[in-house]
Parts: sequence; structure tokens; C-alpha cells
Amino acid sequence: MIWLSFAGGLVLSVTPMPEFMQYGRPLWLALLLTYWTLYLPHRVGMTTAWLLGLALDVLGGTLLGQNALVLALVSFLVQLLQPRLRMFHNWQQSLVLLVVLGLAQLVQLWLYVLAGHRPPPTLLFLLPALVSALLWPWLFVILRALRLRLRVG
Repeated sequence: MIWLSFAGGLVLSVTPMPEFMQYGRPLWLALLLTYWTLYLPHRVGMTTAWLLGLALDVLGGTLLGQNALVLALVSFLVQLLQPRLRMFHNWQQSLVLLVVLGLAQLVQLWLYVLAGHRPPPTLLFLLPALVSALLWPWLFVILRALRLRLRVG
């Protein structure tokens, strides 16, 4: 179930979208990784994040290791905050995820500029973190129901 959700996240991450929606594309792999790291830390962690990031780099045609580093950072921060995050309500988890994913987007921007690209002139690069934080409560409910129904653990 875990790897099937990650495969779906990879597909959603590279599926073409209209140009105006590209800026707000949710960080599907980061959200899925957050859920599984939060509730099954003994099975999903930084190694999984690194491998998923490398797969996303290959599928997306980005600099090899760029997404791997960002997803490993997300996994590390979620593991660090795991005892607190599990006590929070969904909306509080969303606020924490907004900060974590915002930091991930800043690292992504930094790597993008280091690769020789021109940075975007606005704060539009943070929009995926906001959209992902808004999607978190619904994704949490769906994944929790699947995890309990299929007894993943």
C-alpha cells in the first residue's frame, strides 16, 4: 500500500497540467512522505525519501539529486517534529506543514539558482507549499482510512 501510494504520487507529480495551474502544483510526494513518515516511521524514512527524490529527478528531468535532497529534508524535519505533530489536530498539522514545505521550497529555489537558472521575480514559488498545506487534512483522512482498513503497519 505504501509503495502504491508513492507510485501514485510520482504519477501525479509529473502529470501535465495547464500552464496557469503549474505554479500551484501540490507537492504530492512530500505530502505522502509526510504521512507515512509520521505514522510508520519504522518503515518510511530518509532513505525512502532519497530514493523517491531520485525517481522524481529522473522522471521530471531535473538536476539529479535536487528533489532527493529536498524530500530528505522534509523527511528529516517530520521525523524531528513527529512527537509533536502526532498530538496536533489536522489544521495545526497543516500550519506546521506549511512551514516545513515552505522551507523545502526555499531549498528547491536555492538549488535552482545554483544550477544557473534565473529565480522567479515573485513569491509564487511558495504557492505549492500553501496548496499542499490546504490539501493535507483531506489527504490525511483518506490515507488514514486506507491504512486502518488495509491494516498497514
